[in-house]
Amino acid sequence: MAHERAPWQRTHTCGDLNISNEGEVVVLNGWIENHRDHGQLVFVDLRDRYGVTQVTAHSETEGIVDGALELLQRLGAEDVVSIRGRVRRREGGSNDERATGEIEVLVQAVTVLNEAETPPFEVLDDVEANEELRMRYRYLDLRRRPLQEALIKRSRFTTAVRTYLQDNGFIDIETPILTNSTPEGARDYLVPSRVHPGRFYALPQSPQVLKQICMISGVDRYYQIARCFRDEDLRADRQPEFTQVDLEMSFVEENDVLDLVERTVVHAFKQGFDIDLPTPFPRMSFEEAVARYGSDKPDLRFGMELVDVTQHAAASAFKVFAGAVERGGIVKGICVKGAAGDYSRKKIDALTKHAQEYGAKGLAWAKISEKGVEGSIAKFYEGDAGAELIQLMAAEPGDLLLFGADEAKVVHRALGEVRLKVADDAGLRDPQTFRCCWVLNFPMFEWNEDHQRWQYAHNPFSAPVDWDNTDFEKDPESHRSRAYDFVMNGWELGSGSIRIHRPELQKKVFDFLGISQEEQERNFGYMLEAYKYGGPPHGGIALGVDRMVALALGRQGIRDVIAFPKTTMAVDLMSQAPSAVAPEQLAELQIESKARQDTPEEQVE
Repeated sequence: MAHERAPWQRTHTCGDLNISNEGEVVVLNGWIENHRDHGQLVFVDLRDRYGVTQVTAHSETEGIVDGALELLQRLGAEDVVSIRGRVRRREGGSNDERATGEIEVLVQAVTVLNEAETPPFEVLDDVEANEELRMRYRYLDLRRRPLQEALIKRSRFTTAVRTYLQDNGFIDIETPILTNSTPEGARDYLVPSRVHPGRFYALPQSPQVLKQICMISGVDRYYQIARCFRDEDLRADRQPEFTQVDLEMSFVEENDVLDLVERTVVHAFKQGFDIDLPTPFPRMSFEEAVARYGSDKPDLRFGMELVDVTQHAAASAFKVFAGAVERGGIVKGICVKGAAGDYSRKKIDALTKHAQEYGAKGLAWAKISEKGVEGSIAKFYEGDAGAELIQLMAAEPGDLLLFGADEAKVVHRALGEVRLKVADDAGLRDPQTFRCCWVLNFPMFEWNEDHQRWQYAHNPFSAPVDWDNTDFEKDPESHRSRAYDFVMNGWELGSGSIRIHRPELQKKVFDFLGISQEEQERNFGYMLEAYKYGGPPHGGIALGVDRMVALALGRQGIRDVIAFPKTTMAVDLMSQAPSAVAPEQLAELQIESKARQDTPEEQVE
């Protein structure tokens, strides 16, 4: 049954109208974005989520309600109004930057729905207000088109992920937000229980254990758009709560997971952002990625791969090279095509300082000319030695060569970062170009210098490449896991693995990591018990939604694609969370607080 609409309710949005609506009487609702008063003629830009329409009021307009012009004259920015008027071709020419730019609405009546106070900053697409002020008044910031675009495209993206996975046999399953604490590399957020004094729930860092339980339960294909929580020190690209596409599959090997995820990401990027990702995504081992690019999250938008010249350097007259090899290190270089003339000694010194920030002692360099090798190492590379080096580096006149000589980890890290810096200088990291890859078989364990012990590199549930070699005490660094990362443009956007599904092997990993029997039982007891009743081989992945959206839209950080983000101090400046609670609430929980009860704003200051 049709219901009668209130006369103020809109017939069209502010993005609907075009020349085909000329002559129609319409009603628009929205916020006043711009207001230009010329006495007997007033222009207003009316904005809603869908667009902007110019509204024009003239004292002599046929059918205009008495007082409508005067009402519009006194209204200002961000007032919420309803406008009734007739659509006509815009006088003075069209505005090609707007979908509604060919028309304007000639006002007949105005209804004020809500008057706004003067906002603390102008609601403009290219607003100049600082980030803290915009986060304090996030409801105003969210009216800006760049943020609304992010929310809309993010929604399209996650909807596309859902539909694709549903169409491929996955079941959307919600896992608990209140769960038990499990050590996953970061601190848990804890929630005290009123019913069980002295006991705490933990907010999930990820649904890792529970999605594996789903596989043991025979679900076969699980997914969810999951909320995750980590109480860790924040950076610009981290939030205490974040969103991930979480999925798991039974009876699979790596390629089954990678193929499915690749298709899902390609589909969702096209549907959400109209971006065509080049396929197939290259696949490389951890060792290959580090050897070629100096990073386990390589940026493939440009070449400039690391070249190993260790064997050549061993016989070099340049003692820095020869000495590094003699000590068991390596020598590698990158060839920056055509850059010799772009890098003065001052710029090279800046590159050297950049390399030193990542552990390098220095940066050797050379420029290639028609005469051969020139620069800091030229005197050691005259004649045949220089010609051989030029050949090894595939260099030509006009190229710049940069070298690192040290232990492998230092060379790879420093030269990998120099590679990125040089690419930035040359404009090779185009934010509108997208290159994806898979990095496979990460180390199973890594040494923690702070705690002087071995810890898992990915997570403690990643299966080893060699199921039969479980003597982890023997050369722990050599063990490789069936873990993989999804990488785009130098960002790690997802991590996953084939899981351990044998309880005795899982226990061996826990034992090696120093997780006591008591801790195993307390944190993972139900999972180990579940495996006793038949757990299938399975694997999955978690993809970071916030980072994928930020990267696709070319935003500087993930705050620009999250509706209500927090600061680097984990503060919500709009709602003032975290906040003090009443003593009565603490008493119910049998908790006593000894901390100062400052507001988040006071803590920020």
